[in-house]
Amino acid sequence: MNYMLLTQTTGILRPFAIIMGKIMEGIFWFLDLFMEYPSIGLAIILFTIIMYLLMLPLTIKQQKFSKLNSKMSPELQAVQAKYKGKTDQESMQKMQMETQAVYAKYGVSPSGSCVQLLIQMPILFALYRIIYNIPAYVGRVKEVFIPVVEPLSKEVGTDKLNELLQGMASFSRYQKQVNSEEFVAGSETAKNTLIDLLNGANTQNWNDLAAAFPNLSVKIHEAQNALEHFNNFLGLNIANSPSYVITTEFSGEKHWGLIIGAMLVPFLSALTQWINTKLMPQPEQDKNSEQNAMMQSMKTMNTVMPLMSAFFCFTLPIGLGIYWITGAVVRSVIQVCVNKHLDKIDIDEMIKKNVEKNNEKRRKAGLPPQQISTNAKINTKNVELSKEQVEENKAKRELSVKESTEFYNKNTEKPGSLASKAAMVKQFNEKNNKN
Repeated sequence: MNYMLLTQTTGILRPFAIIMGKIMEGIFWFLDLFMEYPSIGLAIILFTIIMYLLMLPLTIKQQKFSKLNSKMSPELQAVQAKYKGKTDQESMQKMQMETQAVYAKYGVSPSGSCVQLLIQMPILFALYRIIYNIPAYVGRVKEVFIPVVEPLSKEVGTDKLNELLQGMASFSRYQKQVNSEEFVAGSETAKNTLIDLLNGANTQNWNDLAAAFPNLSVKIHEAQNALEHFNNFLGLNIANSPSYVITTEFSGEKHWGLIIGAMLVPFLSALTQWINTKLMPQPEQDKNSEQNAMMQSMKTMNTVMPLMSAFFCFTLPIGLGIYWITGAVVRSVIQVCVNKHLDKIDIDEMIKKNVEKNNEKRRKAGLPPQQISTNAKINTKNVELSKEQVEENKAKRELSVKESTEFYNKNTEKPGSLASKAAMVKQFNEKNNKN
């Protein structure tokens, strides 16, 4: 039997989705050893943890760049302030060279953060697609739909079925497939599209379907019961949205446990997202920086995003809420561990290693080592040390002058004579040579 849906992720995400789909299939196989109906909610949690652990090396690299970036920012901003308002070609070239010198000093590329994000983004998008469309990748789940969609696909094109499909929350997502020329009675496209639609159906949609097709009601209820076992997570059906659960429970006999559980999903989603943003490395404040406006925008976004997460989790299936909560918790735990790891790293040693790696890449490419200007070589620590040395040398020199003056005053030579002056100079030079 073919378990691959036509709606399986295509394009650039397809290779990632196929690999991650195998991981999800493996998780279901593992859970199937202990459970008659493997919990999709538990599978989502395990899947999310595994995927974020696999991306841990990329996360560490990205956080290292963020740590270095917090050190680089003041220097980069100083370069920008130096050439502010200067638009002539010579000034622009000098600013570019000095900016590159700062990046070379820290041994990183201006696109260092973007590379990590570009690698992670398709993985995260594919991960979302798999969780949203599990039957496309897990044959154990798709099997449940087959007894229903086989006979139901023959009703494709009828007004009765079309009305039911249009009433489903997931209809807009698959409307293009429904309107395609291949969506005809009995076709594979019709069967696969019906599975996609029924996968996003809530309890009321299933009940309406059974009422509309009484001759298929037995198979429909059997599939519905099996899916409710798959979708059961702590008593909640993860195919339903919290808004649907709360509305349904208040309209009938109230089960306060289900109502509280449903309300916890958007709340925990917002809370975990907020905690996650607080744990992320924060850029250093600079009141005179033009980037201050961008930093304020980031703060606003960090406040708005958790609220948006709560809204989406309230209206979308609980399964997606579980994914978002798990993802935020895993990211927070990883962030705490990464922060502790980075705090133990000597920033200067990290810079040194980065410069060595950068020069090794340039050597392999047949390029000379990156030239770093004298100013760029001096970090904040070295600058402070140099100031101390300057003050110390100044004090030594003043002491030498004082001692030479005292010698001059005590000398038996007549004050103002060439002999006394020569003796004073001799004493001054002797003191300096010793120092």
